[in-house]
Amino acid sequence: MNAGTIARSAARPFRGAKRLLTFPVAAVAAVVFLVSPASQSNAQEEEEGASAELSQAIEDYLNARDELAALEQQEEDLANELASSTEEQAALQVELDDFAYVASTTSDFQSTAALLSSGDPQDAIAAMELLQFLGESRADRYNEIVLRLQEIEALQQTLDDNIAEQADVADELEDARDEAARELAANGGDAADGPTASDAPAADPFQGDSGGCTEDDPTTGGCLTPRTLHALEQAQIAGFTRFVSCYRPSGSGEHPKGRACDFSSEAGGFGGDAGGEDYDYGQNLAAWFIENSDALGVQYVIWYRQIWFPGEGWRSYSGAYGDPSSDHTNHVHLSMRS
Repeated sequence: MNAGTIARSAARPFRGAKRLLTFPVAAVAAVVFLVSPASQSNAQEEEEGASAELSQAIEDYLNARDELAALEQQEEDLANELASSTEEQAALQVELDDFAYVASTTSDFQSTAALLSSGDPQDAIAAMELLQFLGESRADRYNEIVLRLQEIEALQQTLDDNIAEQADVADELEDARDEAARELAANGGDAADGPTASDAPAADPFQGDSGGCTEDDPTTGGCLTPRTLHALEQAQIAGFTRFVSCYRPSGSGEHPKGRACDFSSEAGGFGGDAGGEDYDYGQNLAAWFIENSDALGVQYVIWYRQIWFPGEGWRSYSGAYGDPSSDHTNHVHLSMRS
């Protein structure tokens, strides 16, 4: 099923939205926002996403992963700079050794002796000026060489420190992943086979700092973080235009923080267990969030009694209580990074 299947007769446009989303011309006619009836909104209040402990463990893992990636890039840059400095270092050392040899075997006075002994005052002045110039220029060059050699030595030390720090961060990464796995295992989070391939177009990466809950939420009148609003807009652009509800003022999890959205599998709002086209829509949307998780900054996804987060993949979801809302069988839950 194409991700852009759109509700028509059941759809109602948002009212009171503070911000209009902008899309390509081809997508404008297809985008339909819906406001949930109070009963549906209240039903969703029961669903809180992942536990606070699991959510924090996932965030710790993602932060450590980003830090490790940054350190690895820094190591590559340092190694390249150090490699290009190797020949320079050798040449500078030769020049430095030459300075030492000249200083021990000759003197600038020898090169100006004839001028100084000529008896001509102008020759004597010229000789003293030449002597001063040679002394200053050699001293400046000597200092340049010493400073550059020190920089190269410091570069090597920075590279060594970087590699050592990578080992520490890698340990933190494993610890965070293990903690998240323990949180899932403690609540029956066994490995599961969830959707991973979508036929929707790729999302544009999020740029900038996510920040706080500073952006108007066009689905509820609440607020969203810039990163979450970007993910919502990108999902709509990709063709996922069915009912969505994001901000909630109460409860735990990411909804009250403006970092979560519930994407209904039905066109008109949250209903019963998704089946047929509705199920395919949810499968496609969940897979799309996973495919674009790095570009968007996805923390985790919940769909059809399963939860996905980076580093672990799909696991059975322990927050299911037998109803479509908590089982997430009528909507895809998206939580975004802070």
